[in-house]
Amino acid sequence: MADGARVPLVRVQDLKMHFPIYTGLLRRHTGDVKAVDGVSFDIMPGETLGLVGESGCGKSTVGRAMLRLYEPTAGRVEIDGDDVANLSAEKLRRKRPTMQMVFQDPQASLNPRMTVASIIGEPLDEHTGWPAAKKTERIYELMDAVGLNRRFANRYPHEFSGGQRQRIGIARALALNPRFIVCDEPIAALDVSIQAQVVNLLEDLQEKLGLTYLFISHDLSMVRHLASRVAVMYLGRIAELSPSKDLYARPLHPYAEALLSAVNEPDPVLAARRERIILKGDVPSPANPPKGCNFCTRCPKVFDLCRAVKPDLVEVEPGRLVACHLYNEKNYAAGPTGATEAQEHRQQTNQQGVS
Repeated sequence: MADGARVPLVRVQDLKMHFPIYTGLLRRHTGDVKAVDGVSFDIMPGETLGLVGESGCGKSTVGRAMLRLYEPTAGRVEIDGDDVANLSAEKLRRKRPTMQMVFQDPQASLNPRMTVASIIGEPLDEHTGWPAAKKTERIYELMDAVGLNRRFANRYPHEFSGGQRQRIGIARALALNPRFIVCDEPIAALDVSIQAQVVNLLEDLQEKLGLTYLFISHDLSMVRHLASRVAVMYLGRIAELSPSKDLYARPLHPYAEALLSAVNEPDPVLAARRERIILKGDVPSPANPPKGCNFCTRCPKVFDLCRAVKPDLVEVEPGRLVACHLYNEKNYAAGPTGATEAQEHRQQTNQQGVS
């Protein structure tokens, strides 16, 4: 959330992205896939917020809805003071230069019929109207910035490796000097040996250009290295949002705890002491989520209140937000039984953390 007098560059409030389900010959609207169901967070200028979760949790949909690649069902997305989710088509087009996206698959996100110079220069053609000489100079400048040889300007995407293609995508995203970039799993399709190079490039560009990132990934180790804060998603909602060092040292939400137990630990002594948490059951369908907490069907610490009431994302420690009745049962009229049960669970969790 806001840090003192600083104002967030990005503010997402109750963002929802529901995809309609149509059935029968008459194509009747019979339900919705709730891919994103009430997500809220802020990103400060120059910050990297990591967004993690298992496949299908809705994290990529959040990024696309924020930039209006999908039309959000509800909610507000303020980027640099403008409510992007409700801008008219013309105002949205004028806003595009300040917010860009790096896509997951560099092969699919680049037009195979266009040269590198044409791909990087396309945003300049759409938004600047610069003369050819100035545009060419900017293309070469961007290629230098991402570590591509200028001699490759007239080559096609299929002539490059995966890491080089992702550098082309990054150069295209930087063409119009954006302030905010959504990185949608930018290293997922790359070899392990290349992933560190791309991440280091993103860090260097952030430092030089003052960029703000939403870094979406399922690679928890890389997010730990890159992000200052991390939001953990489960079934379309944020389960926990905490500073990176706090989350990895002591996750609060039971789902975050299970997710982080799967992260590889390089220290063999710590790895031997770590308990691997195996969740039982399957992830519920986003078309029919549980009535209460989305995680209640798989949570090892579930109790009655969890199955009846959805927990809000509330601050339970300075800078740490959790959507779990173990920590915020006082916000609900649960009665003494529910409150007592939650307190007992929380005491057990704290004792396990101390031991």
